[in-house]
Amino acid sequence: METAQRQTQSAPGAVAAFARFVLCGGGVGVASSFAVAALASWIPWALANALITVVSTLLATELHARFTFGAGGRATWRQHAQSAGSAAAAYAVTCVAMAVLQLLVTAPGAVLEQVVYLSASALAGVARFAVLRLVVFARTRAQAAKPARPVATTVARASAPAELCPAA
Repeated sequence: METAQRQTQSAPGAVAAFARFVLCGGGVGVASSFAVAALASWIPWALANALITVVSTLLATELHARFTFGAGGRATWRQHAQSAGSAAAAYAVTCVAMAVLQLLVTAPGAVLEQVVYLSASALAGVARFAVLRLVVFARTRAQAAKPARPVATTVARASAPAELCPAA
């Protein structure tokens, strides 16, 4: 019962979860933007973005499972797979944003590229928060929110006469 209470206490409300999401996901996102820029000096930008997206998604999903949504431990393979789907959408948004920038500005500077990339990432991040909270980690939160059934109640029902506990 104590474990169920600890899990319930660690499952934050929407505002607290969003603040944690911004802290974890935003921290990983900012670090990723610098990693993409650095890696893009050696390989094509789209490939650099894809590689960094994979690594950052794995890291962020673990952080979100343990800290953001109070799942109570490591992310499952199912959660990683679902999170990867939302990350693929975020990857598409950042690629489209950068492609549009390249079409509009012939030689954008590093600062403008960072602004566009981070803005697209923030937009995708808000949508990703909703998907993670409502789909990926929703079952974990629902299980953590269920109060544990006291053992004494279970024993009493099992040993009580049938007329006292109809359809128990």
